[in-house]
Amino acid sequence: RVSVSPFAPRQPLAADAMRAIQDALKKNSADAKTLVAETYLTSTGFDSDALAAYKKTFTKLLECRDGKAWTMVTKSTEPMTIRVLARGNWMDDSGAVVSPASPAFLPGDLKSTPEKRRTRLDFAKWLCSNENPLTSRAVMNRLWKQFFGNGISAVVDDLGAQGEPPSHPELLDWLASEFRDGWDFKRMVRTIVTSATYRQSSSLRPELKDIDPNNRLLASQNPRRLDAEFVRDNALFIAGLLNLDDLGGPSVKPYQPADYYANLQFPNRDYFADTDDRQWRRGLYMHWQRTFLHPMLANFDAPPRDECTANRTASNTPQQALTLLNDPSFVEAARVFAAKLLASPAKSDEARIDLALQHAVARSAKAKEKESLKKFIAEQRAQFRSGAADADKLLKVGLAPQSALQDRAELAAWTSLCRVVLNLQETITRY
Repeated sequence: RVSVSPFAPRQPLAADAMRAIQDALKKNSADAKTLVAETYLTSTGFDSDALAAYKKTFTKLLECRDGKAWTMVTKSTEPMTIRVLARGNWMDDSGAVVSPASPAFLPGDLKSTPEKRRTRLDFAKWLCSNENPLTSRAVMNRLWKQFFGNGISAVVDDLGAQGEPPSHPELLDWLASEFRDGWDFKRMVRTIVTSATYRQSSSLRPELKDIDPNNRLLASQNPRRLDAEFVRDNALFIAGLLNLDDLGGPSVKPYQPADYYANLQFPNRDYFADTDDRQWRRGLYMHWQRTFLHPMLANFDAPPRDECTANRTASNTPQQALTLLNDPSFVEAARVFAAKLLASPAKSDEARIDLALQHAVARSAKAKEKESLKKFIAEQRAQFRSGAADADKLLKVGLAPQSALQDRAELAAWTSLCRVVLNLQETITRY
């Protein structure tokens, strides 16, 4: 029996795609109705305008979520013949032929034979074997640094005789042995963050200030500034803009000054910021132009990625404060944050200031902060009421939808206050 249906799923080659549509027809849920309506539209095209809008949205979905980014791959070929190069001359082929093997001064039998040439898989197994504790030690030392600011051995990129001896060698050995039992990162992260050591206050105990000024004994948590990518993520999260749904896919392009790539040649490059919800994706996915880092990343000490950087520097410069005040991403975040405050149940200036600090730094405003910010909001309110054009200019920054609030001067004043809150050292510091 052969039958033909006018309906086809969005991805006809997907397994059981038609069965999913048939099952949806039997249900009465909202998701089922959406799937059926979508299938009917794409199969019949009864509404040309709706179909065109659907195709445009679906194309963006493929590019951002379900799509796959192009990447360089390798093709399996016969291995090249590698020789010892006399005086480094790559054109001299008179040297002895060498085959893959581990350095002779290291333990382990990883030498190639005529019957078996060693591969990268053999190297990986040798690197992670039970006889080699260094791999798990180095990984756990770096993981410890992510949560405490310093590794158990402070020299995370040279763990060994050339580096600093571990402050807690038994702890490092225990973490390494636990990690090697399954190589489970999630388990080790949970172990660290649920420990009493990690959950300590970041206030250094006065009696230990002279004995342990660098807190190597871990008597308290180490406050430290967020990494460059997290500074932007933090501001977007406070405002409720951070896009956490989209994972993977091509790089995204946040706002960037015009003509920033003017000096890039061969070829010339133009930069076009994304104009949809990709604009608020995590900093992990930001477009990375080698030697021309995004200004926000450069100002907050992101490495250029031309070499391995295990230990980032953390400078404190005026450019950072100017970035937090004027970068369009942060101004937009402040605008959306301000709209949330004005739409909240808090009605007085004092209550809204409290709410802003609670959202940004997880505490209420102190008495001096309240007085200072109340004075600031009054000044900003008066300024924007006397200059409506300035308020409109400020509120047009960014792609996020404009608030429906009628009092533009009030929204602009609170946007300025939120810019101050997002610029606090406490906001960009991890305690």
